[in-house]
Amino acid sequence: MRFVDPKADREALFSRPGTLLVVRPPAPPPTPAPGQPGIKSDYLQPHPDLFVAVLDSGQVLAFNGHVDLGTGIRTALAQIVAEELCVPFESVTMVLGHTEATPNQGPTIASASIQISAVPLRNSAAQAREYLIEKAAAHFGLAGSEGVQIRNASVTAPDGRSVNFGSLLSDQTVQLEYQAEVPLKDSRQYEIVGKSQPRVDIPAKATGQLSFVHDVRVPGMWHARVIRPPYSGRDGGDFIGHSLLSVDETSVAGIADDIKVVVKGDFVAVAARREEHAIKAMRSLKLCWRPVPNLQPLDNLEKALRHHEYNERPLLNEDETQPGVEPGVSLKRSYVWPYQMHASVGPSCAVAHYTNNGLTVWSGTQNPHMLRVELAQLAELSEGAIDIVRYEASGCYGRNCADDVCADAALISKEIGHPVRVQLTREQEHAWEPKGAAQLIDIEGSLDTQGRLLAYNFVTRYPSNDAPSLALILTGVRSNQPRTLQMGDRTSVPPYVYPRMNIASHDMAPIVRAAWLRGVSAMPNSFAHDSFIDELAHEAGADPVEFRLQYLREARARDVLAETAHKAGWQTGATGSRGMADEHGILRGRGVAYARYVHSKFPGFGAAWSAWVVDVAVNVETGKVSVERLVVGQDTGMMVNPVGVRHQIHGNVIQSLSRVLKEAVKFNDQGVVDHEWGAYPIMNFMDIPPIEIVLMDRQNEPPMGAGESSSVPSGAAIANALFDATGVRYREVPFTPGRILAGLATAQSRAPSAEPA
Repeated sequence: MRFVDPKADREALFSRPGTLLVVRPPAPPPTPAPGQPGIKSDYLQPHPDLFVAVLDSGQVLAFNGHVDLGTGIRTALAQIVAEELCVPFESVTMVLGHTEATPNQGPTIASASIQISAVPLRNSAAQAREYLIEKAAAHFGLAGSEGVQIRNASVTAPDGRSVNFGSLLSDQTVQLEYQAEVPLKDSRQYEIVGKSQPRVDIPAKATGQLSFVHDVRVPGMWHARVIRPPYSGRDGGDFIGHSLLSVDETSVAGIADDIKVVVKGDFVAVAARREEHAIKAMRSLKLCWRPVPNLQPLDNLEKALRHHEYNERPLLNEDETQPGVEPGVSLKRSYVWPYQMHASVGPSCAVAHYTNNGLTVWSGTQNPHMLRVELAQLAELSEGAIDIVRYEASGCYGRNCADDVCADAALISKEIGHPVRVQLTREQEHAWEPKGAAQLIDIEGSLDTQGRLLAYNFVTRYPSNDAPSLALILTGVRSNQPRTLQMGDRTSVPPYVYPRMNIASHDMAPIVRAAWLRGVSAMPNSFAHDSFIDELAHEAGADPVEFRLQYLREARARDVLAETAHKAGWQTGATGSRGMADEHGILRGRGVAYARYVHSKFPGFGAAWSAWVVDVAVNVETGKVSVERLVVGQDTGMMVNPVGVRHQIHGNVIQSLSRVLKEAVKFNDQGVVDHEWGAYPIMNFMDIPPIEIVLMDRQNEPPMGAGESSSVPSGAAIANALFDATGVRYREVPFTPGRILAGLATAQSRAPSAEPA
């Protein structure tokens, strides 16, 4: 079964003879924690949650509400199911993200798919295994099931007799109610989990088969394009949804006889049977907009964030200092992180079909069940009347325009009475995707007179929320007043032991449209944590690696840092150029950083442990930074698919290097100005350094989230390497040539003048 029509295919499974189902009674969706992303829903689906279906043919279908964003979880989840069920990997097919077929397990975020949402799959597969073994033992006439084993869709008795799944299930349709406590296989017996497995999605992509939402076509489909307001990338304020003055539909009447114009508030779209007609109409439609208030200046992010309204939220206050301990060295530093794009290579796309019976949307969303709630509000339907069929999209690792374009398509289809495909332009994707938020971190810290860590005061500012779909805001269905979420606290507590700590978050409403991007606020927070510890190590006259190892809280953190440094050939006490260029005008340095991505509602929980050692070269004439070598270590606990973890780390390294060295969104008084790749450059293949990966052997430990942790140390590692090369501390990302040259010039101007001969 391919689940092309998820609802019909699911219903067929529940009545199919020769099928074993592991199900859970329907339950209301989880309510988002206060201050956290998500949408409250009271919808109770009329059918049970389905986790595993074993067919008499030996095929297995497994169901998970998360989606594969190119991370390889389709492969890893299938490995988990195949392992517990004792069937060949090739016999397992994963069904991911369809709202009418998979459980509502929340959005695919925080690297939690394997760590958390895979647990019901593992338990269900084990439950099905135990049922089949007991059924076979009865078939063999055995008093117990000891020694009965499953192999290749057959169950074998100790005396060699075997029976296949088909005979055990015969014409029955068996439903087992999900049990959270079931016997699981000993990890020492694993034959599939822990072994590298090629990703199952690659062959179809390599051969051009239908796999992306951009390729979806349905009968009678029209094409549509949206025309966004001139206040690009802004979704908060009284003017949002109320700025369109007039639309001249006669300006597109001559393009074709079927052009339809959709206008609701500030939402404007054009549709036609032929795509080229819709594109031409988008470019030709004459609109008149009223002037909107200017966006506050964002050319100085530190100033903008420091003066933005906030709610102070204390996170941690500890004081375990010993009496009589006095501060020796005190430092006060500020770190700035820019607005950044998801920069999805392909602009977002969706297909929607609204009928009297409901709404079907073919989507590349990362949040299928959450999106369904938004579409229900927009289309004025119950959630049960909406079916989201999930296809892969062009990647995002966060909140790009994938949900926006689904809402666009749903609204247009309802208005024009036809199924419709909506494709955004590159300019629309760049301008309107919710940006990864800028961040400002202030730290005051000290060493005692013996050079030991003493105090740490940390405040982070993060203007972001979950960026509701644009159509809801532009049409006035949802309030145009931004709400404030509590998402600036990811990895806000440092990994190092300071006897006195005061940690706080200044929660802020968005200034521009912003939501989560890979690493969320943890990446900037760790940039600050591990840049600051490097400065303290320097003040203490200590080696950066040894100083960190002395104060890291967790043994596994110390292990991964030590192993990464060893692999990189770290030399205690060695230093780089420190501002003294070689004969070719090149400065060289080495930096280290450690981080663990700690996410969800504070205090949250941790994903994998990760460390970087990076070697950089800086051209003093051009300011260009080249990464010459990079060693990344990661402790992921049990790795379901080790080669998949390696691929994730490679992807994280490339994306985070791009963000740290190149990426920052620019704004004018109307909004985003970076509407194409020339204005927003990303790392190209020629810039990618040699990447060496150290994977800690922890196969007997629980699996941790592998997706994001290896990106989190990036900013600090490169900043620390830049200091080792230049002698200058860079505390604002990205480290562009212009910023590097400015830092070098400032350092030169402060250098003592040479004595006259």
